[in-house]
Amino acid sequence: METSQSKIFDLVIWTGAAISLLGLLGLAWCILTVARAKRANLDDAAMREVLRKALPLNMGALFLSVIGLMAVVVGIFLA
Repeated sequence: METSQSKIFDLVIWTGAAISLLGLLGLAWCILTVARAKRANLDDAAMREVLRKALPLNMGALFLSVIGLMAVVVGIFLA
């Protein structure tokens, strides 16, 4: 029999997994963006511009992945 506390931790686990998945999708987008720019043989200034725009998104995606995985681990330990 599940208690209401167990249901809350299940919600924390699944929410953390969803957040982590969003972060993973963001990382994949950053990888594809930089790979396309590299294949396009851009000059140095244009490549720096692409990387300058991708870096904050990459850091945000990493942050989402870490926070989501932390929520999953906390939910598992407390469940």
